[in-house]
Amino acid sequence: MGLKEGNTDNDRSPFSASSENGNSEPHLSKGDILAKKHILLLHAGGDSKRVPWANPMGKVFLPLPYLAADDPDGPVPLLFDHILAIASCSRQAFKNEGGIFIMTGDVLPCFDASSLTLPEDSSCIITVPITLDIASNHGVIVASKSAYVGKTFSLSLVENLLQKPSLKELVDNQAILHDGRTLLDTGIIAMSLYEDMVAAWVPAKHEWLNSRPLGKELVKGLGSRKMFSYCAYDLSFLHFGTSTEILDHLGWSDSTLVGRRHLCSIPATTASDIASSAIILSSKVAPGVSVGEDSLVYDSSLSGGIQIGSRAIVVGVNIPQEVDDGTAGDSFRFILPDRHCLWEVPLVGHSERVIVYCGLHDNPKISYSKGGTFCEKPWKNVLLDLGIHEDELWSASGVQEKCLWNAKIFPISSYPKMLRLTMWWMGVGNDGNSMLPFWRSCQRISLEELHRSIDFSQICLSSSNHQADLAAGIARACVNYGLLGRNLSQLFEEILQKEVTGVKICKDFLDLCPNLEAQNSRVLPQSRIYQVIVDLLQACGEETKAASIEHKVWAAVADETASAVKYGFEDSSKSTLPSVSASTDGSTNFPFSARKTRVELPVRVDFVGGWSDTPPWSLERSGCVLNMAISLEGSLPIGTTVETTSNAGVHIFDDDGNQLFIEDPKSIAPPFDHDDYFRLVKAALLVSGVVHHKIVQSSGLQIRTWAKVPRGSGLGTSSILAAAVVKGLLQIIEGDDSNENVARLVLVLEQIMGTGGGWQDQIGGLYPGIKFTSSFPGLPLRLQVIPLVASLQLVSELEQRLLVVFTGQVRLANQVLQKVVTRYLRRDNLLISSIKRLAELAKIGREAFMNCDIDELGQIMLEAWRLHQELDPYCSNEFVDRLFEFADPFCCGYKLVGAGGGGFALLLAKNGKAAKELKESLQTSSSFDVKIYSWNICLE
Repeated sequence: MGLKEGNTDNDRSPFSASSENGNSEPHLSKGDILAKKHILLLHAGGDSKRVPWANPMGKVFLPLPYLAADDPDGPVPLLFDHILAIASCSRQAFKNEGGIFIMTGDVLPCFDASSLTLPEDSSCIITVPITLDIASNHGVIVASKSAYVGKTFSLSLVENLLQKPSLKELVDNQAILHDGRTLLDTGIIAMSLYEDMVAAWVPAKHEWLNSRPLGKELVKGLGSRKMFSYCAYDLSFLHFGTSTEILDHLGWSDSTLVGRRHLCSIPATTASDIASSAIILSSKVAPGVSVGEDSLVYDSSLSGGIQIGSRAIVVGVNIPQEVDDGTAGDSFRFILPDRHCLWEVPLVGHSERVIVYCGLHDNPKISYSKGGTFCEKPWKNVLLDLGIHEDELWSASGVQEKCLWNAKIFPISSYPKMLRLTMWWMGVGNDGNSMLPFWRSCQRISLEELHRSIDFSQICLSSSNHQADLAAGIARACVNYGLLGRNLSQLFEEILQKEVTGVKICKDFLDLCPNLEAQNSRVLPQSRIYQVIVDLLQACGEETKAASIEHKVWAAVADETASAVKYGFEDSSKSTLPSVSASTDGSTNFPFSARKTRVELPVRVDFVGGWSDTPPWSLERSGCVLNMAISLEGSLPIGTTVETTSNAGVHIFDDDGNQLFIEDPKSIAPPFDHDDYFRLVKAALLVSGVVHHKIVQSSGLQIRTWAKVPRGSGLGTSSILAAAVVKGLLQIIEGDDSNENVARLVLVLEQIMGTGGGWQDQIGGLYPGIKFTSSFPGLPLRLQVIPLVASLQLVSELEQRLLVVFTGQVRLANQVLQKVVTRYLRRDNLLISSIKRLAELAKIGREAFMNCDIDELGQIMLEAWRLHQELDPYCSNEFVDRLFEFADPFCCGYKLVGAGGGGFALLLAKNGKAAKELKESLQTSSSFDVKIYSWNICLE
């Protein structure tokens, strides 16, 4: 959280507050405001001497491509991104109070921070059991022997803190646990913001962010408060303190965790030699380059002929295609040996970037006299081999420790000369006789001096331009040769970082769009093409044109859905009337036939798999949904009656008292107004073919509909009501009213209505009981409904343990649907991976039902709920969060049904007793105005 210093006339103080009508409330003090904030205090440390190549960016901004495969078109994930994600989870631990979460910038603690249990009126330092050899290089907490022991943690008072202790110190301070380990200080501290702490931190008579040290005020605020050790058993402690540790963390064998290629341009395997274990991030690699095993190349451009050894690190290096330093002889080929680091640094006041290098294991803090090394060799050997005198590196007076950190090694010269000198120092050059005098003649700089003169603005500018060029190259290839399978919207954002030419590059892509529209729709869907055009226009700042194209995106989705569903079937909405005989007065005559049908259907609750049923996903990829048909309050809540009348026309009634008479059914035509109460019935008349049927020539129709559930319930009400009306109309005209046909027609109906939607709602209402449904893309779209035969014991247990609760919060699904579909059309990789996981969870849930394992179903519901929040951050709200927090001690799983945002919630209790206690608690609580519905599985 950042607070800006000072105010202008247009800026309110961060400590002022406004009421709902905008009036100032000056009685709120600085402490009142701050005490509700959640603050991440990240200690980034000082100069990183043990990882000198990370100093220009800062270790907290190290590239860390964990889970990068989920978003291959986005920027490379950084250590900071992961730290921030973990810290954000800690907000739940502070509940409704303010808090500070202190972390270090060179540690990634992998654990669930939301599960922290913080004692009141105290602070917690997070610890983890660790072996003594590791503890000797870190801080160790000595905790009280009496502790509260939970399932995944223990809590005890802190008695002492030891810094890099020896074995004797650990023994003397009784810091060794019964299993022979000790408690590692992770550097994470969680503390609540209490009034007296805030008062000490923000003195009432001083300006905000004055010169007083922050740490001193925090300590003053803590006063005599207790400090606890929170020992997290399942915490993984990843320290990024040395180059070796960083390569080790990046070199995990789990290829699904670490993204080894990200936002990069690399040649074919027949044109280069790049090891599969090498990590290439935000880099352009030319043909003819070799990169060895377990090496890292980041934010660099490598030209042909360059050789990078194994376990090497290359950062921010831009070696041109032709390196010409005017030296006669063979063409120059740069070689970086195994276990070496190479990076470039722009300096303030210099046009050339300085090339810097060292060995992977070199420790710049270890002195010349105590075994220090450079380029993986002892200092004495290096100087002897190159003919350099000690005082040529450390000639400055006052140098106490002669080490790599303060050695004047690195020349400021032309780029080709610096490359040759680099190889000379590393012992792989063959022109040593000429290099020594030239090196002596150069202006030289040490790591210490270099890091005081870094041009950080130039680093940022060069890096953003480099990433923009990479994104442009990837996007160009995608448009010219590919199937638009990349997230071009995200790539366009990267391109626009190039302020001068970014917009021009995007406009050049617009010129290629006519070629895209000419593509075969079976290979490249029109909806995807139109979405790319919209994204390009928005990137070019042409919002008006983009808005004019946007309707084509949704029209294309509707056409593609209708084509996939109707393929191979007769289009009943366009069927022609049979030939008729005319009476003597010229009018057509059909005998009136009195018919009436009534259709009642259950609602559906979905356990997992939603969104994988929604076009265009289900038109292009497999979908799987696990849901269940239920009755509410002892009845089937959704239904319709359809009957013929002797008077012509169609008369429609709903359960809100609205009615509409349509004299000529043939006049019904889309598009329909969004506020048209009867657009669902109108669309049903179209897709069922009734408007062209002979029945409307000889008689009229009266249609009544009802849905005895709250609006915006999330129970699939609209689709199930559409299924009931379509089924009723088909029965009246003696058409195909099979569940398969009705489900297919409802999918078309929702596209005609303009609401969109998938197949799971109508499947959930048309087919009884618990079922697992799969969809298979193709022409036509195929659905396979598998009823899960549940034992009477399973049905009874589920009906006892599952609470179906109306939250009172209402939200329309189509508002969420448009956002999710747009993200899919953009090929948002995070969304795609989330929906894939939902479909996979549906398969796991099927097995859980078949094994009568309701507890596992609860875990599946929890994961599904987390995934839904990733798909739509607004699918929950403060009320729902409080409801689930309240229910959590009683439940093994919970989620909102449907798209979320409100409506009904499913609360799966741990057992029947917990369900009863939860129900009583909700009914007596004044904090939750909810209604708990009685329900039963609809098995008929």
